[in-house]
Amino acid sequence: MITLKGKNTYLRALEPEDLEFIHAIENDELVWEISNTQTPYSKFLIKQYLEHSQKDIFEVKQLRLVISSYKEEPLGLIDVFDFDFKNSRAGVGILIKAETDRKKGYGSEALQLLIKYSFTHLGLHQLYCNISEENETSIKLFKTQGFEKVGLKKEWNHVNGSYKNEYLFQLINN
Repeated sequence: MITLKGKNTYLRALEPEDLEFIHAIENDELVWEISNTQTPYSKFLIKQYLEHSQKDIFEVKQLRLVISSYKEEPLGLIDVFDFDFKNSRAGVGILIKAETDRKKGYGSEALQLLIKYSFTHLGLHQLYCNISEENETSIKLFKTQGFEKVGLKKEWNHVNGSYKNEYLFQLINN
């Protein structure tokens, strides 16, 4: 049985009702650095994205899930991206939208659920993530879930007129 349910949160597929939630996230300039976004997204484009979000991960090479509370409130998003079937690996990204919902264990639980799903049901051998050298909260989150820092990409991202380093973390399923 596939279970994406934790004690305080669960992961679910995107729904048309998530339009406003995703629009707010995608247009929040404070998270653009994390998501490598350069421009705002219209509701029209996000609506089209939601209409096609049910496509198979093997076809579109990504899976975006909503991190939801049991009060049916969306808390954030967690993504599997660059899904590489041949090499059995994928990238992971996570965001808890509201500052007041951060550091409460929601991200940690969601990441645990996604790791288990990725290794058990997608048959992946490894997951990786890219984290800005300055993002101490994300570094701590991924380290506590067993990800290891395996590299530093120097001056990797151009942000607000300067270049920032980015770490590469991996979790290998042994």
